[in-house]
Amino acid sequence: MKYKLLTPGPLTTTDSVKEQMLFDHCTWDEDYKKITRDITDKLLDLAHVNKEKYVCTLMQGSGTFGVESVLSSSIGKDEKLLILANGAYGERMTDIAKHNKTNYVMYTQDYNKRHDLNKIKDILENDKDITHVSIVHSETTSGILNDIEEVGKIIKNYNKIFIVDAMSSFGGIDIPVEKYDIDFIISSANKCIQGVPGFSFIIAKKEEILKCKNKARSLSLDLYAQWETMNKDGKWRFTSPTHTVLAFNKALDELIEEGGIEKRYERYFNNNRLLINKMEKLGFKTYVDLKYQSPIITSFIYPENVGYTFKEMYSYIKQRGYAIYPGKIENINSFRIGNIGEIYEEDIIKLCDIIDEFLKGVN
Repeated sequence: MKYKLLTPGPLTTTDSVKEQMLFDHCTWDEDYKKITRDITDKLLDLAHVNKEKYVCTLMQGSGTFGVESVLSSSIGKDEKLLILANGAYGERMTDIAKHNKTNYVMYTQDYNKRHDLNKIKDILENDKDITHVSIVHSETTSGILNDIEEVGKIIKNYNKIFIVDAMSSFGGIDIPVEKYDIDFIISSANKCIQGVPGFSFIIAKKEEILKCKNKARSLSLDLYAQWETMNKDGKWRFTSPTHTVLAFNKALDELIEEGGIEKRYERYFNNNRLLINKMEKLGFKTYVDLKYQSPIITSFIYPENVGYTFKEMYSYIKQRGYAIYPGKIENINSFRIGNIGEIYEEDIIKLCDIIDEFLKGVN
């Protein structure tokens, strides 16, 4: 059964991106290494950075591999991480820190609220041991979009290393990385650039990458070693996901053809606001206030005393061509709908018509 994915990634890709995976490439081949170099160059362009000051490294595995690579490679034994968490992916950083025996402290916030800027200041003022601060930009647990610009200003005011998980925002929301003075930003092939799963990527200040030498707590996730090898001629240290790389390179070209991040953001934003408007008419309220709502994914709260389960609704929708996401908020009866990937206005209208039909059937 074929269906479109209304999820935060993996997501629905174009046929032309999929077609790239029909080719087999040798990882040692110069043509393939050139593709890797081209990808890192395009990503630096999207990040609006000076290529003398910033570098880009691709890392095998999911987005979490990229986050763990940064956290386990950049924070030394005598350094300390402040994790700003308001969702499951911020909290996942604590698991990474624990497994890597990294010294850390976490400031948690409700999943539908942003962090209090004054509270961040207080923590940094009172804990002089903190050297690094991390935050998730687009927290897909709820759909909230965190204000990395304002948070970053505070972090830099205290001269801390600024780490941003932009897994579900980079390529779909414009992030001027150098302007925001971000030290490390991490994203993934299968999110807003609309590639397929297989690797993450890290854009970082070159001076900070160099400081990672001999710090890594992992062999395969050693960020400095990965960059050092790839920086020579585009070769990956270990076997790379060749088919994913080819698909991603095509996806980057298609992002540029669409009109860049500005136009993709416009499509995502319009999809999202249309979705919210139509779902509200069907009786579903959003968990996150509209002023904090990302254009990536939305958590909807069920009306009271519904006579159906998510599984029933999911199955009905899937049979008609779409897949949505279960909720991820503890003690809140919710579900999520994403609108990134090859999704357009007609898909949102069709989805809401399907949900309307389902509701009329169960009522």
